[in-house]
Amino acid sequence: MDGPRHDGPPHDGPPHDGPRHDVPEADALTRPYWEAAARGRLLIRRCASCGRAHHYPREFCPHCWSEEVSWEEASGRAVLYTWSTVHHNDLPPFTGRVPYVAAVVDLAEGPRMMTELVDCPADAVRAGMPLEPAFRDGVPVFRPAPGGGEPGPGALSSTAR
Repeated sequence: MDGPRHDGPPHDGPPHDGPRHDVPEADALTRPYWEAAARGRLLIRRCASCGRAHHYPREFCPHCWSEEVSWEEASGRAVLYTWSTVHHNDLPPFTGRVPYVAAVVDLAEGPRMMTELVDCPADAVRAGMPLEPAFRDGVPVFRPAPGGGEPGPGALSSTAR
């Protein structure tokens, strides 16, 4: 095989040479996540033992180590925790996207998620800004929520975790 295999959602992005570096290979555990994302739904995992949600998908709870975890649809509400504007990236398909905003968001359900911030001018990016999911080629990214303004109900303090 020439490079990594990808069984996830189809991609309609610009043509490129070589393997893609923006989507991991789907496996038995993550396939429901990628299939839902291809349909515009964001899934997270929740532990039946301790009740806490987590992301990225794992077969066990990272908080209490229970294996009693299942999928649930996230509300989609999030706030921006931190970000960095990337001006140079040689890996396909990122080369055609620079500059772009790599971000970490706090989901309303509790987990932090690495993502990309889209549809937001650089001078409008603010920590705590309310966000909503968007999906590009079956990959969850986030954009400013309608109305913007103050941090929404998903704004979590570090003590709320």
